[in-house]
Amino acid sequence: MTAQSGGGERYKWIALSNTTLGVLIASVDGSIVIISLPAIFRGIGLDPLAPGNISYLLWMILGYLLVSAVLVVALGRLGDMFGRVRMYNMGFAIFAAASLALSLDPLTGGGGALWLIGWRVVQAFGGATLTGNSAAILTDAFPARQRGMALGVNQITALAGQFLGLLAGGLLAAIDWHAVFWVSVPIGVLGTIWSYRSLRETGERRPARIDWIGTATFTAGTGVILAAITYGIQPYGGHPTGWGNPAVLGGLALGVLLLIVFCIAETRVVAPMFRLGLFRIRAFAAGNLAALLTAIARGGLQFMLIIWLQGIWLPLHGFDYEDTPLWAGIYMLPLTAGFLVAGPVSGYLSDRFGARLFATGGLVIVAGAFVGLLALPVNFSYPVFALLLLLSGIGQGMFSAPNTSAIMGSVPPGERGVASGMRSTFQNSGTSLSIGIFFSLMIAGLAGSLPHTLAAGLQAQGVPAATATSVAALPPVSTLFAAFLGSNPVGHLLGSSGVLATLPQPNVDVLTGKTFFPQLVAGPVHNGLVTVFTAAAVMAVVAAVASLLRGRHQPVAVRGDAQPASGRGRKQ
Repeated sequence: MTAQSGGGERYKWIALSNTTLGVLIASVDGSIVIISLPAIFRGIGLDPLAPGNISYLLWMILGYLLVSAVLVVALGRLGDMFGRVRMYNMGFAIFAAASLALSLDPLTGGGGALWLIGWRVVQAFGGATLTGNSAAILTDAFPARQRGMALGVNQITALAGQFLGLLAGGLLAAIDWHAVFWVSVPIGVLGTIWSYRSLRETGERRPARIDWIGTATFTAGTGVILAAITYGIQPYGGHPTGWGNPAVLGGLALGVLLLIVFCIAETRVVAPMFRLGLFRIRAFAAGNLAALLTAIARGGLQFMLIIWLQGIWLPLHGFDYEDTPLWAGIYMLPLTAGFLVAGPVSGYLSDRFGARLFATGGLVIVAGAFVGLLALPVNFSYPVFALLLLLSGIGQGMFSAPNTSAIMGSVPPGERGVASGMRSTFQNSGTSLSIGIFFSLMIAGLAGSLPHTLAAGLQAQGVPAATATSVAALPPVSTLFAAFLGSNPVGHLLGSSGVLATLPQPNVDVLTGKTFFPQLVAGPVHNGLVTVFTAAAVMAVVAAVASLLRGRHQPVAVRGDAQPASGRGRKQ
């Protein structure tokens, strides 16, 4: 159904404005707590790096991403059944209510952390409802000749929101940790009122039974796998990671088994939640594979850059550790700028020339940016670093908008809600997977060289050998997260031992200064970065190949909005 028949020329721009606001606030809140975690945990009186508290830290970050990845398909399917606008409006209301509850946390300590984690899960449910239905609403509202531009604006705003959240978190946490959640309340309330008053159903609606078996097996299977990955990052039994933990391995096996049951069930139910037949459409299958690999690479880039900047580069250039979270967000702005510039432009041009050229070319640029980052020294020149971030952002913007348009335009109108949910699931799952994959790669790289380097460096400054060895034997994840949270890692590691009080002041000044830790770990961290960026570059190349295989573009004049449900489908 075209925009003209569904609501007119004016309505499509209203739909674009509202859904873009919805996905922006949902994606911003997915990352806003990362930079503001130090202020949040200080506010509730909890040391996230104390033994047993790292789980609070991880779930504060990953809980939102996990729920977004797990539920978005089911919520998109419900949009097909009961109305995409109705589900979207409900999501905005839930999101606003959860944001208010988060800003009013009445508890402290572990209880305060659980309150925040629980309401973050509810907030993620609202955010998943927004993202799971926004692309389908736009696909209904815009004609094919403008669909790439509309979805490009929407998609790039969502991706840019992940990085804008880092900056916003740093700025707001400097005012008050509650402000990190307050900011979402007025936007959520106004967005809810606006969506209820202005949006209306213009797409095809298919009343059907809820696929309880598919929903249960997919939700449980995906949830168990992502939860197992979360615990795989944490130390276990003297090992730096938990990949040898029987519970983690059992969780992965159970999750895979549940997903196999899910795939079998989806081929036998009358109205499946996950339309496996859509993968017979080449543009849909290739686009989602490329999106998954790109999301994994992008997530790894985001977190590794934060660690690189906060743990090494910013302290070496005179920034206090407490200020590094905010400045890391600022110094990563070229990446966001690349998204914002390339996304809408490539979306507009892909409507005329097809998705394959821009999506594939963008991924080649992304792979080249990763290779460039590989070549940088740890203490790099910022203009070169900024240029590489800008290129990476441009490449990701060139890919994301046309790829989303090709995915959504390749499916029948009645399947757009579930297709939007499936697309969001691949993207959100990729982000969650990236944390587990790249943190594990980084921790494994550090575990081989960091203990010896750290012990030797501490002893050189007068720290007793027994204490230095004990500190160096702590899991590398503690050191990584200390830098990640804007704490002086050496001060954190030695603070509880009382050793600093026994050392001469010049040695204390060196140990707790801005350059000792960065210079000490520069080599081990660089080895980890080489591993991470190499893996990300390979993923980008494979994604580019998948994008290239999506098929040729057909002119808009021969397309129309009614697409085949299965078979080879329309080529993009």
